[in-house]
Amino acid sequence: MGKWDRDGRRGSGCSASLSKMKVTLSALDTFESSFTPLVVIELVQDVKEETKEWLKNRIIAKKKDGGAQLLFRPLLNKYEKETLENQNLYLVGASRLRLLLGAEAVGLVKECNDNTMRAFTYGTRHNFKGFDDDNDDFLTMAECQFIIKHELENLRARDEKMIPGYPQAKLYPGKSLLRRLLTSGIIIQVFPLHDNEALKKLEDSWYTRFTLKYQPVDSIRGYFGETIALYFGFLEYFTFALIPMAVIGLPYYMFVWEDYDKYVIFASFNLIWSTVILEVWKRGCANMTYRWGTLVMKRQFEEPRPGFHGVLGINSVTGREEPLYPSYKRQLRIYLVSLPFVCLCLYFSLYVMMIYFDMEAWALELHEDSGSEWTSVLLYVPSIIYAIVIEIMNRLYRYAAEFLTSWENHRLESAYQNHLVLKVLVFNFLNCFASLFYIAFVLRDMKLLRQSLATLLITSQILNQIVESLLPYWLQRKHHVQVKRKVQALKADIDATLYEQVVLEKEMGTYLGTFDDYLELFLQFGYVSLFSCVYPLAAAFAVLNNFTEVNSDALKMCRVFKRPFSEPSASIGVWQLAFETMSVISVVTNCALIGMSPQVNALFPESKVDLILIVVAAEHALLALKFILAFAIADKPRHIQIKLARLEFESLEALKQQQMKLVAENLKEELREGEKEKAA
Repeated sequence: MGKWDRDGRRGSGCSASLSKMKVTLSALDTFESSFTPLVVIELVQDVKEETKEWLKNRIIAKKKDGGAQLLFRPLLNKYEKETLENQNLYLVGASRLRLLLGAEAVGLVKECNDNTMRAFTYGTRHNFKGFDDDNDDFLTMAECQFIIKHELENLRARDEKMIPGYPQAKLYPGKSLLRRLLTSGIIIQVFPLHDNEALKKLEDSWYTRFTLKYQPVDSIRGYFGETIALYFGFLEYFTFALIPMAVIGLPYYMFVWEDYDKYVIFASFNLIWSTVILEVWKRGCANMTYRWGTLVMKRQFEEPRPGFHGVLGINSVTGREEPLYPSYKRQLRIYLVSLPFVCLCLYFSLYVMMIYFDMEAWALELHEDSGSEWTSVLLYVPSIIYAIVIEIMNRLYRYAAEFLTSWENHRLESAYQNHLVLKVLVFNFLNCFASLFYIAFVLRDMKLLRQSLATLLITSQILNQIVESLLPYWLQRKHHVQVKRKVQALKADIDATLYEQVVLEKEMGTYLGTFDDYLELFLQFGYVSLFSCVYPLAAAFAVLNNFTEVNSDALKMCRVFKRPFSEPSASIGVWQLAFETMSVISVVTNCALIGMSPQVNALFPESKVDLILIVVAAEHALLALKFILAFAIADKPRHIQIKLARLEFESLEALKQQQMKLVAENLKEELREGEKEKAA
């Protein structure tokens, strides 16, 4: 954290994790504004003055009066507003004491002097490693911004019936003001500021120097938070885990291409590999999240999500006033609208797939008739076109799935995410892999299967690199040049360092989370594991892609998108289950492919029933081995299990002592009352 003045505010000379951000606008010269901005709030251009004043008062008011007790000021003073654009940008910060109390409120877990991880409390602050009254590096900047976001989101309506100046924007007691202002369009966006000095250091150790090294996952966590750090940790782990598959697959590709019976060893290794890497990841993830404190962080009671609406009523669990929506209405929407729509999309995907096969047949017929060089190249064109169409359909469906899931009106964010992930995964799985299953098990054309798999994998990887990173980076660079020109054209007596930074960042794209990044890895895992015995080179292409993916995703996070708010995470969540499900499906597909090979079929020339029974038995044996391995490899290392058990024991002991102390005090009180009665 930064340096603090005697009045408890952060000054502009910040060090370490809260950087030496250059705050040099003249507005900072005033006593009330001398704090380092952490978060920016952008209001709509024609917002009413009374709304601005009301919002300011609620943000700076004391907690006991229903405020957030944060520091708040406009980006520009009156003189600068006459000179510059972007008048409705406001900066939010907090005093050191406020942030420490906020850390306790959100349940941040920190390392104690005895090397254990415990929830931070202000009363026991001196028991925590790295805490000192003169040391301001105890909380990272990402943690401070997360605390401010939490406090802003927990600003709730009290007696107000509407947002001042906007009678149509109704309020009711307990409603989140920030969410209401966002849904009403009064607040355009709320985002945390980048720390340019810390960001430069992170970039230097992360992706600017193209050397083969481990990612600075702890530094990524300190700057972006646990959710993003876990994604990059998983990306790195998955890439290194693919290397054995790539190394073993290369000789199979080069020397035993058509001998499918020899792929039994490779496919068996693949199945064991896919189980072991996922189980070992759980252990590595537990190690990381314990070190970061999120593994032992208590999950708070989940509040209704921003888009949830309904009739105002009393929640039977919390006793709070909040919107209520009958679950049967939600179920009707899911089963009568969402489910038929998803089925329709799946049918359309299969229809497009059949058009692709017609194109393949046309290209093959043309090549057989002419046999020229250009027609041999033409054989790959249908697969390339189909791969591009798949990417377009996936992205269009994603928007439809988000709209439908929002319309279903789920109360909790976790329920919303689970339904969205399910919709998107089902469609993406069918859209990306249906053609490969059709070629493998209906057409039984292994040559076409290899060609289609290679084309789909390579084309999708190239498209993702362009669409996700290169194109947004190019657009961002163009905008950066335009802003630079505007700032240079300002009057010489205005030092607009902070102004330039805020205006640049507010126009950056918003990072929508790790969903698309995990989805890309999930589909890649499918290409590698589902048909490994047919195209063992898939792992090698995945490794090459992921080495560039690490750098392009890092560039995207640092230079293309706004800095996202830190979000505590203890695992990769539902994606762990998705990857495990894919590995189970891969057992079935690989066993079936080996059973269909000519060499294996030649061993059972008379009885196909015996072949089917042996393939099914092998598949069941491999599945059994897979589940035994998953059971044998503990999700958490032994030392982490012991530490967690010790923490639980200490918590129970502390609760027991507290109860005993309360009982003892009650007994003493009863004895005093008895003595008084005797004396009377």
